[in-house]
Amino acid sequence: MGNSNYTINFKIEGGDPVSVTGYSTESVLDIAKRAGVVIDAPCGGNGTCGKCRIKLLSGEVLGEQSAHITELDASEGWRLACGIKPASNLELFLPASAQAFQSRIRVTDFSGVREKAAFDDLRASLKALGFEGDCGIEKVSVEVSEPSLEDAAADRERVEAALVGKLGVSGVKFSLFALRRLPYALRNGGFKLTLVLRRDADSDTITVLDALPEDASSNCPLHGLAIDIGTTTVSMLLVNLETGDPVTAASGGNAQIRYGADVINRIIESAKPGGLERLRKAITNECLTPLVRRICVTAGIEPEQIYRVAVAGNTTMTHFAVGAPGEFIRLEPYIPVFFKTDALSAHALEFPVNPGAQALFAPSIGSYVGGDITAGVFASMIYDKDTLSLFVDLGTNGELVFGGKEFLMSCACSAGPAFEGGEISCGMRATNGAIEACSIDKGTEEPSLSIIGGEGEKAAGLCGSGLIDIIGELFRCGIINAKGKFNVEGKRVVKDEYGGHAYIVVHAADSATGSDIMISEVDIDNFIRAKGAIFSAIRTMLASVDMPQEAIDDVYVAGGIGSGIDIGHAILIGMFPNLPIEKFHYIGNTSLSGAYAMLTSNKAVKQVNECANSMTYLELSSHPSYMDEFVAACFLPHTDASLFS
Repeated sequence: MGNSNYTINFKIEGGDPVSVTGYSTESVLDIAKRAGVVIDAPCGGNGTCGKCRIKLLSGEVLGEQSAHITELDASEGWRLACGIKPASNLELFLPASAQAFQSRIRVTDFSGVREKAAFDDLRASLKALGFEGDCGIEKVSVEVSEPSLEDAAADRERVEAALVGKLGVSGVKFSLFALRRLPYALRNGGFKLTLVLRRDADSDTITVLDALPEDASSNCPLHGLAIDIGTTTVSMLLVNLETGDPVTAASGGNAQIRYGADVINRIIESAKPGGLERLRKAITNECLTPLVRRICVTAGIEPEQIYRVAVAGNTTMTHFAVGAPGEFIRLEPYIPVFFKTDALSAHALEFPVNPGAQALFAPSIGSYVGGDITAGVFASMIYDKDTLSLFVDLGTNGELVFGGKEFLMSCACSAGPAFEGGEISCGMRATNGAIEACSIDKGTEEPSLSIIGGEGEKAAGLCGSGLIDIIGELFRCGIINAKGKFNVEGKRVVKDEYGGHAYIVVHAADSATGSDIMISEVDIDNFIRAKGAIFSAIRTMLASVDMPQEAIDDVYVAGGIGSGIDIGHAILIGMFPNLPIEKFHYIGNTSLSGAYAMLTSNKAVKQVNECANSMTYLELSSHPSYMDEFVAACFLPHTDASLFS
């Protein structure tokens, strides 16, 4: 059979239609990726998650019917995009849920009560330790003589002489952006102008980033941008660099997710022809650019008024953001291109800010423990504590740090995408319609639910925090046993299509999808492996320094799903160690908080680098006891009941 080409028309709910040429040798999901059409595919197109649902409106396709598509759904035209190839021209319908992760995902942005309190505590700590107000970006006013036939010095040299005389610096550089604006700023301001400068931390030189007429200086607040590039979400905070005050925040889904929910699938994609550039542009063009536009409109400024950028992200995300190959991160001995970078040109990175701005990246310490964790350790201040703390960042991956002033040990565990709703039949990210909390009446087995979106919002699925609650409540009520198998049948516990059992969380008549929202034994098993990875990583780290879990004085929970977690349920199912609940503290999006600290203080940048240098990276896959710990943790709560008694 030859490689035939067909016209593929995507009708996108709530969006403009897209038409593209597709080939008979590629899946509809791959065609969509190439056309920039977003279809949620957490498994990367392996056919295991069942999330890339599309509706065939007309045309013929080739491919086996997926077990994730019921006979009824198949008769209505529903297919998995990863499992079909075109055999004719196609017209396909994409429901809005296919792109919900990018447009409606909820992340910590300092707007909630606990998030704001955590950020206010951080700012107070930074101020007390002298980590504010030394970012090196400042405004300086100068006045120069007007040129004449007798005094024909160039504009640049005229201004440079004034700056050297006023500031006593040894050298002055001008960005290209500033040079282009300089002659107009001089003449429009009567040769009085305001210059935006960056003082180089390690030398006696300054760089002019912008030039404005003197009368425009009051309308030129200095702004910076803190960015957290997560595997699932990208969030940013606009900051007034003169005061350190947050101005506004924005967030959205990481557009790379159409290449897979986890970093491994994306690394595989990056190694394909043109793949690395596709992943880089997914960050810069599809995430950063629209988010910067949004916050600039909200703040009433231009992107050129953003003069400094600080970025935190895991090792793979930072590689893709700068366009560096990440393929060797997944291959033993797991070597990245870099752990640290010098300050990079935002213009060269195509970040949509002032072309002369620098981008600072929080350093990584391992292939799977990145700058988001280094920034988080700084923001949590555990590096400066006399007591022993456990820092847990929960997201698409699980990263942990244990220690204090004397030592810091870190590791990463392959928890998989379950905490973000991946590999769960009814799983979804924390968008409107997601069940985020649940309790079950032990007598009636009826659930009470909290749904994102508030009153009147119908449930569409379970996000990570809701999943923890559901499984905790099913176990507490005796509906499931230690292996995650159902003990009873009833009006809520039914047989599923695979011969196992499932609990109906929401009946079809009450759901947003028109289908039962159920959690099956397969779902529970997938989640148990994810929570087992977290707990076994904690146990392995403690064992490596010969300490019991009672040695932990405080547990700091950060990350995308941390804010919604019920700690009691997390302990009950064996995800967190059995410690007094008062020892647990939610500290928000510490990756973004750490980036904020780096943005506002060069001293903080230095300390974040020192935190990275002081951390020991434990490679769990090579630790002899880890697999035994993991197997033991794949029960509710654990095979060793004494750990939770």
